[in-house]
Amino acid sequence: METVNLAEKFSKFQDYCKPRLIGEVNDFHVKAVKLKGEFLWHHHETEDELFLVVKGTLRMKFRDREAIVREGEFVIVPHGIEHLPVADEEVHIVLFEPGTTLNTGNISNERTVSYLERI
Repeated sequence: METVNLAEKFSKFQDYCKPRLIGEVNDFHVKAVKLKGEFLWHHHETEDELFLVVKGTLRMKFRDREAIVREGEFVIVPHGIEHLPVADEEVHIVLFEPGTTLNTGNISNERTVSYLERI
């Protein structure tokens, strides 16, 4: 058992849209990711996702609306719901999601991260 310092974890990488594994809870992964700009429209067939904003402001677009998620807030995206994460400025996010969850959901392309680096 160890205490995890989020600022320290986020200081270990500079790239965007590439989640890092920072913990595990049962079959769930705890991931750190930095975003800047638009990611891509996608959904997850069977996995819900929790996006906890640690730094900055995230705009989570849905086909029918947009949610603004500020520091200290989170949004849960239910499985099957198309979403587009957008960060106008750099945003630090902690994700809580099943270990099987790919960052690009139903899309497979150059942004898909199939192996998570543990930091």
